[in-house]
Amino acid sequence: MNSSFSFRAILHTAAAAAALALAAPAAAYVGPGAGLSLLGALWAVVAAVLAALFFVAMWPIRRLMKRRAQATAQAATSPAPERTAPPRR
Repeated sequence: MNSSFSFRAILHTAAAAAALALAAPAAAYVGPGAGLSLLGALWAVVAAVLAALFFVAMWPIRRLMKRRAQATAQAATSPAPERTAPPRR
């Protein structure tokens, strides 16, 4: 491990901690409309991620079902093999 990298990381962490410790509290008001907007956006992101995961998980299953349906349709349209009598002894 490079010693200059670890020194830089420690220096950046100390600077960030000092900036956070010395920050003055904000005198701001977040009204209920902004909070509901934030919650609505959060729900939309969560729903989008879950829908994406669902569709990625369903992709192989849908592909398998499609292949089975094609094989069944192909078997139904192909002529049945001719049956011959077994050879006599």
